[in-house]
Amino acid sequence: MCEHGNVFAVKHIKKLIIMNKVLYLFLAVLILSSCNSAKNDGWTELFNGKDLTGWKQLNGEAKYEAADGMIVGTTVANTPNSFLCTEQEYSDFVLELEMLLVDDFNSGMQFRSQSSPDYMNGRVHGYQCEVDPSERAWSAGIYDEARRGWLYPVELNPDAKTAFKSGQWNHYRIECIGSSIKTWLNGVPVSHLIDDMTPKGFIALQVHSIRDESMANRQIKWRNIRIKTENLQPSPDEGIYVVNMLPNNLSKAEEGQGFKLLFDGKSIDNFKSAEEDEFPSKGWEVKNGELIVLSSGGDPEKKGGSIVTKEQFGPFELKFDFMFTEGANSGVKYCLGNNGPSVGLEYQILDDENHPDAKNGINGNRTLASLYDLIPAQKEKRYIKGPGEWNRGRIVVYPDNRAEHWLNGRKVVEFTRGSDEFKKLVAGSKFADKEGFAMADQWPIYFQDHNDEVHFRSIKIRELQ
Repeated sequence: MCEHGNVFAVKHIKKLIIMNKVLYLFLAVLILSSCNSAKNDGWTELFNGKDLTGWKQLNGEAKYEAADGMIVGTTVANTPNSFLCTEQEYSDFVLELEMLLVDDFNSGMQFRSQSSPDYMNGRVHGYQCEVDPSERAWSAGIYDEARRGWLYPVELNPDAKTAFKSGQWNHYRIECIGSSIKTWLNGVPVSHLIDDMTPKGFIALQVHSIRDESMANRQIKWRNIRIKTENLQPSPDEGIYVVNMLPNNLSKAEEGQGFKLLFDGKSIDNFKSAEEDEFPSKGWEVKNGELIVLSSGGDPEKKGGSIVTKEQFGPFELKFDFMFTEGANSGVKYCLGNNGPSVGLEYQILDDENHPDAKNGINGNRTLASLYDLIPAQKEKRYIKGPGEWNRGRIVVYPDNRAEHWLNGRKVVEFTRGSDEFKKLVAGSKFADKEGFAMADQWPIYFQDHNDEVHFRSIKIRELQ
């Protein structure tokens, strides 16, 4: 009886061992399957960690190498910007990578970029996600390399300026879906650009040119470079400022922030003459999606006169594109009403190089983007687009009476309506005799006819509470 029991026990134990082996095998397969699923969740590694297979170098002769699971770029003197580019091009994608600056200097990551013999002899051009450890702190802003320059300076999103960590690995994320381009730095949303100039191109790692030998042998390192190109879902809008380069387009993000179009490229229903109830019958035209004040050459028979919005606004944010012809003068006025329909604050539009009014006033307070005859715009020439090119204007009047002028993504004027400093400026200006100057609670937006041809488009506004 004891022997029979032992045999039974042995058989039972063997059965349990077999069952456990099956269970362990099942669990192992499940774990491996889960790991493979995690590895293959739509991401593709762009760098194999060992060599530069799948990449090619363009333009400059900076040194690139694979080392310790990283791509290491090293500066070389007397050579232009260098780019290590993917051999494959990408259109819609999400790109993630980590980068480390060993020494502080400017760099960036290109995306949707191109190089062709018929453009600047093969120079790499296109979107760049900035690496900027300087005091300016524009890291993860969007620059248009060798083309239009800055598209999204991080002045537009100052809360993101602290996202970059000097001397540490920084995680960048770039999302391109259709015309929407977004960037993040260490999880912080930095840029939101709407643009369609280049829908497809390569990705590249930049080693910036250096001025002299003393800056040679500086390094920038990249690792964990991966991309996702399928089953993409746009990330939720983060509420940051949107730069929309598409003419007369109102993006969902802008609409969600309360913006509306005053001019959609076709209709003038939101405007009327500053002097009458109807839109001027001459002197203005809508053409090619642009609202154009025509040159009258000083002939009153050809002049249509200034126009205003039919609606009045209190505190607001106004965005508009404008293009002036050579020698042109115009302006956008606001805070009107207390001293007549044309007297108020003015965002000056002027060809500084070719119009004499740029030299009038005090310290340049009649130049482009200045608060006319009151405060000169603090701007650098490289951020100004000249005659025949589009500039991006922005005026903000906050509920607490703070106000700002912006030009091409940079704040160039700031002041506070009604402050002692403001009153002092008014007292020394041509508006000194205007009691209560620019202190109206509500006003129309005024587009000036100053006898010269100026083009407007993408006029958008939102009211601020």
